[in-house]
Amino acid sequence: MPGITRILLAAGLTATTLGAQAQEQKQVNIATLNWAENIAAANMWKLVLEQAPYDYQVDITNVGKSVAFSGIANGDMDISLETWLPTTDKDYIEPHKEQLTVHETWYDGPGLGLVVPAYVDIDSISELAEKADDFDYQGRATIVGIDPGSTISTATEDAIETYDLPMRQLSSSEVAMMAALKDAYKRQEPMVVTLWNPHWAFAEYDLKYLDDPENVYGAEEEAIYWFSRKGFAEDDPWLTAVLNAWEMDDDSLGGLMAVIEETGDPAEGARQWIEENRELVDGWLEAGDSAN
Repeated sequence: MPGITRILLAAGLTATTLGAQAQEQKQVNIATLNWAENIAAANMWKLVLEQAPYDYQVDITNVGKSVAFSGIANGDMDISLETWLPTTDKDYIEPHKEQLTVHETWYDGPGLGLVVPAYVDIDSISELAEKADDFDYQGRATIVGIDPGSTISTATEDAIETYDLPMRQLSSSEVAMMAALKDAYKRQEPMVVTLWNPHWAFAEYDLKYLDDPENVYGAEEEAIYWFSRKGFAEDDPWLTAVLNAWEMDDDSLGGLMAVIEETGDPAEGARQWIEENRELVDGWLEAGDSAN
């Protein structure tokens, strides 16, 4: 009987220990936008954090831009990996600034504007007015854009008015826009799209921004930051330190997005990139270990 008692006590202790470990498992919900760089970063971090010894439960919640800010402010989600400041997203931050914490920058010098293949013989938006007919798409002089209501879509409507462009903006989706660009590029035909960097397209194609002398798309130097609900840093100082140490450039982020585009699977592409860039990833993780 004493032996059985010891076994039962040991089994009970093991169950209690496992239960405590399960309760202590860290969880994080990432609000993710349907943009190439945002999808890439979210899937990368999900894989990194769910691996041993970290063993997080990471949920990726795909949302619209305004919902990302309001959802995190309300505590429905924990973090989002992308806000452009000081200009592009200031109007999204302002209503929730008391409920959000903007942390460190992880990508310097993003940009957005009108982009053409390098073989197109114009260099500024003002030249589009003179050569609008060269950019025929579906029977009309067209700037091919993404979803209406996005920051870049609104800026493009302003650009059409400011530069008096005899063109329309065809709002669609990033996927449809990139399909149109791919087709035009393959046939070496003129095409103008609304685009931003970081984006895998700049690794795939030889592209250029059109100069914007009126600064419609913003003249200030931007950076990409991650942000969280209030109190997240206190709840998870380890992950906060890791994400604050996280930095990427055109080569690293462009490479991650390119692998994802090639595989057609964000998780598989991120897995391959992590394996090939283990030293870089481990450097970010060490910052969390130091914080602890």
